[in-house]
Amino acid sequence: MIKAFAGAALAVLAVPAAAQDTVAYEPDCATIGAFLDSAVAQGRTVGASALVWKDGAERCFENAGDADREAARPIARDTLFQIFSMTKPVTGVALMQLWEQGKFGLDDPLEWHLPEYAALKVADGANPDGTPILRDPSRKVTVRDVLRHTAGFTYGADGEPENTADRIWAELQPLSSTNTLAQFSQKMAQVPLLFDPGTHWNYSAGVDVQARLVEVLSGQPFAEYVAQHIFQPLGMADTGWKRSAADRLRLARIYEGENGALAPWPEDKLIDANFMGRPMTMGGSGIVTTVDDYMKFARMLLGEGSLDGTRILKPSTIRLMATDQLDPRIAPANRSWLVGKGSGGFGFDVFVRTGKPQTPQENRGSVGEFYWDGFPSMLFWVDPAQDMAVILATQKVPFDNDLHRDFRIAVYGADYVGPQGD
Repeated sequence: MIKAFAGAALAVLAVPAAAQDTVAYEPDCATIGAFLDSAVAQGRTVGASALVWKDGAERCFENAGDADREAARPIARDTLFQIFSMTKPVTGVALMQLWEQGKFGLDDPLEWHLPEYAALKVADGANPDGTPILRDPSRKVTVRDVLRHTAGFTYGADGEPENTADRIWAELQPLSSTNTLAQFSQKMAQVPLLFDPGTHWNYSAGVDVQARLVEVLSGQPFAEYVAQHIFQPLGMADTGWKRSAADRLRLARIYEGENGALAPWPEDKLIDANFMGRPMTMGGSGIVTTVDDYMKFARMLLGEGSLDGTRILKPSTIRLMATDQLDPRIAPANRSWLVGKGSGGFGFDVFVRTGKPQTPQENRGSVGEFYWDGFPSMLFWVDPAQDMAVILATQKVPFDNDLHRDFRIAVYGADYVGPQGD
């Protein structure tokens, strides 16, 4: 907890647990703004915006610091952010639109729709000569597995590969920006599974498989489908993968490092390779957007599939996506770092809170909320219990969970565990 904020801003919203049954929750914009100012002043990030929508209206917009420190360009309402994995829920919505149309069943084997996955194997180590030991999976990978990260897919290793699957991934480079989604899928199907399907939650390139499914099932290029069926109907005119050179003038820079020592990422590390015109359109990353545009998407989710009279998905489909889909037999030890997200599980491309915060260190939130985040410390969540959607937009790597925890305290208060009567 940062001391300057704890001594002043937190005191505004902190509500004793015993009093929560009698005190109505309301976000305090001054507290949220004070937190952003403090985070920038203390070098936790270079710049940030926060947007809160509650009870059918915008309640707070706060910003602090710079989009580009070296150019002395401040964060503005129209600043463009690279949202990385906050792309994933958009891809999930696209695929679930096709599910509503009867294009596939959730428990269909993946190979029914993408035949290249028919010969998937599980990696069981390596022989003394380095050749992989492979075996058949205990069952087929289903589309549901792909939606909830239980297929057994990998995302590749951060450093030196330590297992057979990641070594083959490193050789094939499925997510190279020079691949099309079709080429990605052909290569991904050659990478062995880390685990038997349904036995582990493992964050993976499965959302890029979802994007390829969208292409095959719809007959349209993925980015074109999303633009036509999500971005355009929602009025998200400032959102997409492919951007013009002029958009760079509004693009926030990504900064890397520890608190107080943040340096700009080199240009060649831009995750949005489509600025350079390369063919890969990832389902798991790559969208560039503004806080206002992404809030339209978040409000659609809050509205159970509808925004201002435009319906994107049925209410029952949103509820399905926002329901914990993980089998209780997937023990916490087999859920990787998901357990650090809070008391909950995983739906379709979103974390789902199923229990109240259990410790002071756990992120504040309401039972039933669902959310996801992005590598440069981006964050959004939807809280149906409070009729609220929230976005924190910043561009700081590595991913900063402490920043998210403290931001949630600014929004909810340090002792918040749920709405009245919960």
